[in-house]
Amino acid sequence: MADPILRMERLNSWYGRGKARKQVLRDVTLSLAPGEVLGVVGESGSGKSTLAKCVLGLVTDITGTLAVNSPRPQMVFQDPYGSLNPAKTVGWILEEPLRAAGVKDKEERRQRVRDFLPLVGLEEEHLSRRPAQLSGGQRQVVTLLMCTIVPPKLLLLDEHTAALDPATAQKVMEITKLLVERHHLTTMMITHNMSAALTTGTRTIMMDDEILFDMSGEQRANMTLDSLLGMYSAKKNQAFDTDRMLMPD
Repeated sequence: MADPILRMERLNSWYGRGKARKQVLRDVTLSLAPGEVLGVVGESGSGKSTLAKCVLGLVTDITGTLAVNSPRPQMVFQDPYGSLNPAKTVGWILEEPLRAAGVKDKEERRQRVRDFLPLVGLEEEHLSRRPAQLSGGQRQVVTLLMCTIVPPKLLLLDEHTAALDPATAQKVMEITKLLVERHHLTTMMITHNMSAALTTGTRTIMMDDEILFDMSGEQRANMTLDSLLGMYSAKKNQAFDTDRMLMPD
C-alpha cells in the first residue's frame, strides 16, 4: 500500500499570542492516500482554511504530527489576484511552472500550454492578455492551470469558486474535476458548497475545530444535504449557521 500523501495525527493549532491566543484546530487526525479527493466543509471559523495553511507551513504554532509527502503542494485561493503576476501575460504565467520544472525549450513550453487551452475553455488569444483583462472565472481557470500544468502530488483548493457567480462557479468546478481526474491529483477542496463537497471526489469531512464527520463510500453516496445538516444539529445541539458558512474563514 502506498504511503499517504498527507498525514495528520492529533494536530492542534493556535492563532495569536498571550491572552489573545486562540485554539483553532483540536486533535485533527486525517490521512490522504494518493489520488484521493477530499471535500472539507464547515461554518466560517471552523478551521477549514487553517487546515490547508498548516499543510503549507503558513501556520507554525502547532502540536501533533503533520507529514506532507509532497515537495511543493499547490494551492488555489479564493482570490486569484494574489497568485497571478499582474505585469505578465497569461502565456508567460502558464509557462513559468514549466520553466521551473526544467523545460528549457520555448516552443515546447508554448505547445504544452496550447494543448491545455481547449480543455479549460480558453482561446489562444487569451495568452497575450494580462490578468486584469480576464473575467473572474477566466482568472481562476488560469490559476488552476498554472498550479496543475506540472502536476503536483498535492493540490489544495481554498474556496476557489466562492467569489464567482453560480453559473461561472459551476464551470470552474467542471474544469477543476477535469484537471484533477486527468492528473489523478490528490486533492483537498475546502468549500462553502456542501452539495459539491458531497458529489465531488471520494470523501467528505465536516469540521468545527475538530473533524465532526468523515464520510466515504456508501455512507457518503447516500448522504443528502438535509441529512448532513441534521447530523450536525444532533452532534452540536444547534442548527448549522449557513450565513457563517458563506463567509470566508
